[in-house]
Amino acid sequence: MTRLTGYAHGGGCACKIPPGELEEAVRGLTGQRGENVLVGLDDGDDAAAVLVGDFAVLSTADFFTPVVDDPFDWGRIAAANALSDIYAMGGRPVVAINLIGWPRDVLPLELMKEVLRGGLAVASEAGCPVIGGHSIDDPEPKYGMAVTGVADPDQLLRNDAAAAGLPLTLTKPIGLGLLNNRHKQTGEVFTEAIAVMTRLNRDAAQAAITGGVRAATDVTGFGLLGHLHKMCRASGVGAVIERSAVPVIEAARVALKDGFVSGGTRRNLDWVRPHLTQAPDVTEDDLLLLADAQTSGGLLVVGEIPGYPVIGHTVAGHGIEIR
Repeated sequence: MTRLTGYAHGGGCACKIPPGELEEAVRGLTGQRGENVLVGLDDGDDAAAVLVGDFAVLSTADFFTPVVDDPFDWGRIAAANALSDIYAMGGRPVVAINLIGWPRDVLPLELMKEVLRGGLAVASEAGCPVIGGHSIDDPEPKYGMAVTGVADPDQLLRNDAAAAGLPLTLTKPIGLGLLNNRHKQTGEVFTEAIAVMTRLNRDAAQAAITGGVRAATDVTGFGLLGHLHKMCRASGVGAVIERSAVPVIEAARVALKDGFVSGGTRRNLDWVRPHLTQAPDVTEDDLLLLADAQTSGGLLVVGEIPGYPVIGHTVAGHGIEIR
């Protein structure tokens, strides 16, 4: 079997440009306040939103290097991850296009077809047609989607809408980055991680909207702590995280103990560390787990959603306290 992860310097959302570097790069490009722009670049939301008639039209793009070796599963994961940006805004995806880079002289096009077939399978599950796309000859394989969605403009889920005194809910377990890194290094396959990454955030998003939630984001490459920090900063609130309440894939704890921590995770923790306070018994491994760079993770919701674990709450003030 061809090991796709061996053709990539990183894997999944862990190969993102570090959050601090990215924010510096786009500084000065924010503040585009067209009269129909509902959500722009200012607060790092999951998708852009513009008002078109009675609808908020959402636009996003997400792609990454192979996170697993199986091409069909990689396509499924990448598609679920791209669609998640629409769900994280409270929207419904209506059309997607493929984005793919392929080393055509190195890897057979039959593998690329499997990647695209995996993406189509998950998009079909979401009821989202995939119509065309763009491809380039690339020395490193990359795949993802640009997705357009629609939402009720009065029910958008935003980074800047969190209020103090509300529960924090997380809809998928963390630890995906650790297991993906272990997979890349050893070839071990973690079926639970694949199942988590390919699961759509559609039902969780609908439950959040039904419950009157106004603030949410998805947890991907910047880790739980990074995405929570961005939402708290945009909303002017702080947060408390209860370590024991955060759902974790059990095999990820073993991977952490064995040292399979990605560079992206360490950069996440370096970026958010100045904004953290912690109980005396919180260890460096605890922090690395909470900063683990996820791929196609769950929704982090300010509010309680039945059936999903509450992992903490928002507070007045600034910063994140870990207990």
